[in-house]
Amino acid sequence: LVSDNPKQSSQIPVFIRILDINDHAPEFAKYYETFVCENAKAGQLIQTVSAVDKDEPPRGHKFFFELVPEFAVHPNFSIVDNKGN
Repeated sequence: LVSDNPKQSSQIPVFIRILDINDHAPEFAKYYETFVCENAKAGQLIQTVSAVDKDEPPRGHKFFFELVPEFAVHPNFSIVDNKGN
């Protein structure tokens, strides 16, 4: 082991330059409160959601949404990606 023999170890300073800082976590673009009527039809659009990230670059972030695994097995709802965040 290197730690057993000091002659086989060395130290050197390393400088790291951070190029991007994630100051803000992604969040929904607005507050959503969604209701589903009991007579909703199969395939009916219920809600469109979008997300934003206040970090730079302003339009460089891509988001996707998916159902949690336990609901994806027997889904009563589906998610369609409209490629618009």
